[in-house]
Amino acid sequence: MTRSAHTSGSLRQFLSGVRMLGAGFGVWRTAPALMMLGLLPAVIVAIAFGFGVVALGLNLESITVAITPFASEWDEPLRSGARVLAGLAMLVVAVLFIINAFTAVTLIVGQPLYERIWQHVEGLSGGAPDAPDVTFLAGMSRGVTDGIRMLIPTVLTGAALFALGFVPVAGTILSACLGAVAGGWFLAVELTGPAFESRGKTLAERRRVLRAHRPMVTGFGLASYLVFLIPLGAVVMMPVAVAGAATLSRALLAPETEPVSGLDQTMS
Repeated sequence: MTRSAHTSGSLRQFLSGVRMLGAGFGVWRTAPALMMLGLLPAVIVAIAFGFGVVALGLNLESITVAITPFASEWDEPLRSGARVLAGLAMLVVAVLFIINAFTAVTLIVGQPLYERIWQHVEGLSGGAPDAPDVTFLAGMSRGVTDGIRMLIPTVLTGAALFALGFVPVAGTILSACLGAVAGGWFLAVELTGPAFESRGKTLAERRRVLRAHRPMVTGFGLASYLVFLIPLGAVVMMPVAVAGAATLSRALLAPETEPVSGLDQTMS
């Protein structure tokens, strides 16, 4: 395979992943009441997170001063420049953590509703596998455990992006771009949980499958992340992202599923 053919194939997969997020909108036609209910957990969690975001905004200047003590003795404009870079780097990392933490907490809080959305999409696409008999508390415990396990790479990524953000201009732009790609990847890992878990896949196995289809997963995750950046976008798009992730999961696990129909046809 030539390099151009490989690039073209990767681009098609990337765009296919983006379209899978859009396919989630199709569920509003087939189950509007269910999708409306899917907004409730996102609204509740968004209100709680809103206080944290406001607190961060009000204290951002004092935080940047606190994390740049080395610049206190510098002359202007070096001192202000260092603190501006620190503030921008802090914002990039904060957005990464807030979006992924919001998604993880919302999925835990709204597990029963999002489980129904997933099952509905699976039904449209040819039938859902028999979900394991798991109690609400057991499902929440598993969600918390997986969330903590996914927090580790998020923390490491955030630290690297923060350090990169201190490089003037290019570092700030690059950290924001890399933060979006990394954040989108973490979102995809979180949102595909129900479909993989219903098929007995562990978090490690889920990551392995996602890495094997990196362009498609990146397209879906990056599109989700960018939409979540829009004010209230995460709230409005949460049930759509869950539905789109169900379609993505079926595509990645195609050897284990029957030929699909229904919602998946929107990807043709």
